[in-house]
Amino acid sequence: MLWKLSLTGIKSRLRDYLVLFSGLVMASAIFYMFESMASNEAFLKSNSTIASTVIIFRLGSVLLGLITFVYILYANSFLMTMRQKDYAMFMMLGAKGRKIAQMIFSETFIVGILATLVGSVVGIGLTSVVNHLLVQQLNVQISNFSPFSIHGLLITIAFFSILFLLAAIVNAFSIVKKPILTLIRADQTPTQMKQHKFLFFLEVVLGIACLTCGYYMMQNLVKFQLLGIGVALVTIVLGTYFIFHSVIIFCLSLLKKADSIALRKLNNFTFSQLSFRIREYTQMLSMVAMLFALALGALTVGLGFRNEISKVTNSFTVYDLVLNNAQKVDQQEVTKLAPKLNASYTQKEDEQTMYYVTEEFEQTPFLIKETSTDRAVEPKDKEITAEQLANELKFQDSLRDYELPEQQPKEIKLISQAEFAQLNLPETSLQLVQVTDFEKQLSNIEKLVATNKTNNPALQDVNYSFTQKADVYNTFNGAFSGFEFMGFFLGLAFLTMLASCLMFKILSGSKSDQVRYEMLQKIGTRQGLLKQSIRREIGVLFLAPGILGVVHVLFGLQMFKLLMSDPYDNLWIPFTIFFVLYFIYYVITTWLYTGIVLKKQV
Repeated sequence: MLWKLSLTGIKSRLRDYLVLFSGLVMASAIFYMFESMASNEAFLKSNSTIASTVIIFRLGSVLLGLITFVYILYANSFLMTMRQKDYAMFMMLGAKGRKIAQMIFSETFIVGILATLVGSVVGIGLTSVVNHLLVQQLNVQISNFSPFSIHGLLITIAFFSILFLLAAIVNAFSIVKKPILTLIRADQTPTQMKQHKFLFFLEVVLGIACLTCGYYMMQNLVKFQLLGIGVALVTIVLGTYFIFHSVIIFCLSLLKKADSIALRKLNNFTFSQLSFRIREYTQMLSMVAMLFALALGALTVGLGFRNEISKVTNSFTVYDLVLNNAQKVDQQEVTKLAPKLNASYTQKEDEQTMYYVTEEFEQTPFLIKETSTDRAVEPKDKEITAEQLANELKFQDSLRDYELPEQQPKEIKLISQAEFAQLNLPETSLQLVQVTDFEKQLSNIEKLVATNKTNNPALQDVNYSFTQKADVYNTFNGAFSGFEFMGFFLGLAFLTMLASCLMFKILSGSKSDQVRYEMLQKIGTRQGLLKQSIRREIGVLFLAPGILGVVHVLFGLQMFKLLMSDPYDNLWIPFTIFFVLYFIYYVITTWLYTGIVLKKQV
């Protein structure tokens, strides 16, 4: 009988349970994805170019696990708020506390396990998609990869089972120990709102001071290093709490005193609701703001590393393709690249000297990278004249980097075309190519690089060289792509959980708000004004942590100047993606809340 009543209660709140269930599914799916990638040993051993990304995905799993734990606490609180009145009614009808505890335990654990199993299946599909994206981004062929990982699946199920087991035990004990009247009248219990004026003013000052100190530390991280990270972490967390507990309430009190604003439509009611909510939701809003900063920061930095691949590659190499003994290469393959620069330098060599033609360097100057102390400035190509190349050793060393290993120890001499023709030595060619779009032509360039190694056996013994741009690109692509995918999916997971936590917190207080909106309806307030008030109220609760989180990110990106040339490059892309998803959660929350607090007029 109890189970039938329980199922009826769940069915009546199916919409709320689906919101809870979807959040848990997404959390377990992304957790599985990270674990399956990091624990696939056969895949990692057979693909050494991306084996280094394992630490990235392990880090993502740890961070995701910590946030998931906090998320489940709030989701669990929402679940209990929805059901505690039902449990109290069962007790009043004669149900024993042991049976109620058993039912609560089973409900919580079964919902959690089902969400984990569904999430793991979704995670397998998500891992398969990420696998294809990873291959496309890294431009490598990988083997022994399977979206299904028994190790990752077991870790995911074990981790979430432990979390839901603990949550089920806490739920069962917390409900059974409370008196029946306390459970029934929980939403009618008044909240104490007293606050000392001096302490209120002190919180305002401390909130602004803490954030200023934290932002200063992040902006000068090179100077303060680890101390700066520690101080920034503490002061920003404290500052975020004080901002929500004092500064926002102070701003709302000023708006309430402005009659031209407060007395317009339902603004005074909305401001009063917000003042009450923000005091009650201080911890929640602070956590959401920090998670918002982590999520948006992860997404921004992840996509930022994508932009770094080309920048770092270009800073190392001038030419997109180097061909030694180019006379053996089919030049039609080079023509397919549509080169914007195709420099060919004739060579002759004896035991001590490499000879080049001066006129060829006068016609097509040799290029080097012009170094800059400012990392934000992309290095430019600098032309070296034949005279400079003939007389300055540093420029000859740059040319020597493109020669074969056995040629590099030899002296370089530039002579006239006539003198070069008189040398009775074998003639070879060094061809240096630049293309218009390197990434578009990468596959064709890699084929020519492989041909170059085949034509020059000495290069086959060299595992890696900074002279071939394709090698440099693939190396940095393998490292940075891991950060990109971790940032994208970790940001998605954080966003799902922070928005769900805020949604659950707002919806859990909807029953107590229902009385207030009923009163406004009875005195003749139009339905349109009530809906407008709801949109504004929930909009502020979503917007306030969002704005503070954005400010955290804008200052926090300063820390990544040590790793990235310009962490603010193309900032609008991650911000747009994030705010679209965040806005969808706002719309869903507003729709659910409106359906609860406003009765349909007949």
